[in-house]
Amino acid sequence: MADLSHYNPTSRFTGLAENYAKYRPSYPAAAIDFIITHCELRSNSLLVDIGCGTGISSRLFAERGICVIGVDPNDEMRRQAERTAASLRGPIPAYRKGRAEETGLPDASADVVLAAQAFHWFAPEPTLREFHRILKSGGWVVLMWNERDEIDACTADYGRVIRSAPDAAAVELPRGKAGDVLLTSSLFVDAARFPFANEQPLDEDGLLGRAFSASYAPREPAAAQAFAAELHGVFARWQLNGNMTLRYETSVYVARKPA
Repeated sequence: MADLSHYNPTSRFTGLAENYAKYRPSYPAAAIDFIITHCELRSNSLLVDIGCGTGISSRLFAERGICVIGVDPNDEMRRQAERTAASLRGPIPAYRKGRAEETGLPDASADVVLAAQAFHWFAPEPTLREFHRILKSGGWVVLMWNERDEIDACTADYGRVIRSAPDAAAVELPRGKAGDVLLTSSLFVDAARFPFANEQPLDEDGLLGRAFSASYAPREPAAAQAFAAELHGVFARWQLNGNMTLRYETSVYVARKPA
């Protein structure tokens, strides 16, 4: 997996928090339920969500009664997560500033360490060492990504536009390969990848919001206008009754710290 930690992952999301929270896809219930069952999470378990961003994944586990600490270096993203958490049914996640490579959390304090749509921004080897440090014996690392399923023609058309954006080729990940570094890490055992189907229905504003929530979407006015025009074309080709659907494969990678 490419190391994208030198692409300034902290500040490149500044200014995107509202769009990110509103337009990014969630994760399928089947994937969340699988993680809870596979990792034997209970109401007294602690899940640490590294690179939690606006709290999309943190909230899904909190709503199922799991205690969550969300860690992210970007102040704006964390504040958005905190605002959204107030209405949760379940324990409210605690959010704190920190980096994946240096969380500031105590040794052997977490039952699960999760990175959802985030691990590719971290320096992989120091990050896995930090995950190993903060995990309890027998605890689990979980890496999760929503990856476009471009077998679907509509999603492929959207992907064509996305790949035209600056930096897209550098930061987009090969489907089904993003977590390979965990599968081969000597720090963990019982490593495996599990795929789940996911989808995101969108109206036209939602499609543009989804695209412009990407850190590599164009910001210069003329380039952004051309990018938006291409997206309007995608929507016109694929919408039905004012909506279209993007398809994803959600990859869940798991590995356990030896007991």
